Amino acid sequence: MSAVHDHLARDLAPNDLDAWWLPFTANRAFKKNPRMISSAKDMHYVTPEGRKILDGVAGLWCCNAGHNRAPIVEAIQKQAAELDYSPAFQFGHPKAFQLASRIAALAPADLDHVFFANSGSEAVDTALKIALAYWNLRGQGQRTRLIGRERGYHGVGFGGISVGGIVNNRKFFGSLLAGVDHLPHTYNRAEQAFSKGEPEWGAHLADDLERIVTLHDASTIAAVIVEPMAGSTGVLPPPKGYLKRLRDICDKHGILLIFDEVISGFGRLGTAFAAERYGVIPDMICFAKAVNSGTVPMGGVIARKGIYDTFMKGPDHVIELFHGYTYSGHPLAAAAGLATLDLYREEKLFERTAALEPVWADAIMSLKGLPNVLDIRTVGLVAAIDLASIPDGVGKRAYDAMDRGFRDHDLMIRITGDTIAVTPPLVISEDQIDELVDKLRKIILAVA
Repeated sequence: MSAVHDHLARDLAPNDLDAWWLPFTANRAFKKNPRMISSAKDMHYVTPEGRKILDGVAGLWCCNAGHNRAPIVEAIQKQAAELDYSPAFQFGHPKAFQLASRIAALAPADLDHVFFANSGSEAVDTALKIALAYWNLRGQGQRTRLIGRERGYHGVGFGGISVGGIVNNRKFFGSLLAGVDHLPHTYNRAEQAFSKGEPEWGAHLADDLERIVTLHDASTIAAVIVEPMAGSTGVLPPPKGYLKRLRDICDKHGILLIFDEVISGFGRLGTAFAAERYGVIPDMICFAKAVNSGTVPMGGVIARKGIYDTFMKGPDHVIELFHGYTYSGHPLAAAAGLATLDLYREEKLFERTAALEPVWADAIMSLKGLPNVLDIRTVGLVAAIDLASIPDGVGKRAYDAMDRGFRDHDLMIRITGDTIAVTPPLVISEDQIDELVDKLRKIILAVA
């Protein structure tokens, strides 16, 4: 068959699944028995056969306002017809500036300046580069070390996987960035099992930063980066007082503190940002996902005024930061972001999440005592359920739960190892919470 005929054949064969190498997916298993989605609305996905699937994960922690919300769709459509693309290098368009102002107004304290990227991964690498450049401009270019945390997830760029602490995301890709060290993770099942919200035990784990400072010397450390709530590793809420201790130690030694709020930002924990919930002001916040409810790729970094001002020196015509992306502040993404922030405000979705949190926690905790349930953690509108592993089959029980959930119980869940994560859109109703938990109960019993 000629190349032209081959392309025509592919165009006419919608069930040919070979070409797309799916990310973070068991490709061979998927392509033998795919889980396909063709449309979505509010709290549900819809399969090509017309089955409605309750979205228990807000897409991928991102569709906080629900799916295909008319104001967001209309904003994207209008923007596409008006301005499809505008370069962000040496030019700008109004909506990107408007969105940056709105985001800065939501952020606490003097986190006033927004640098746009296109994903959480790019946001993290941007923040790390800003930190390194900042110290160079301050005459402390020896501050090159970056400190992450075990079980941390910071995207898939080389910077992000270097400071991240999830083994499979790191082990195949060489030595990564030099000079990176890691804090211990904050989870201890014996001390924290079945915690609602922030566990009482564990604030002292932040003190390990003092050990790292003693080992490397503070004068070599540029920044510490953590997720306020570690999400992709299995939902690890911070112990009470932990983040404040980190902030105090960073202040003591002049180290920048970066919060990766790609998951926790825009209402997931009942506030605009987790920094507000925990009363801790980082030097930078990374965001993405829910900034426009997952509709158009967008991410970014919010920096404190003092960091931004450090770069604004020298001749006016000279570029201050040699960094950026072709699609930074993309018009469609910015329009979607403005419409999304309007929805969050008009429907009081952040406040609604805070009010639903105890209802959600009680409902999820009702699964305690089911077969193979080792632990449950809840915070905001997030929950994790740890399942006992099948001997010689780590991850298989949760994989079966995810697969059966979609096929047999019309529920989409997220898994990592043998942990089920549920993070529904913030528009979920109390009746839908009950429905979701009932489906989870049936799924857990099915994989017992």
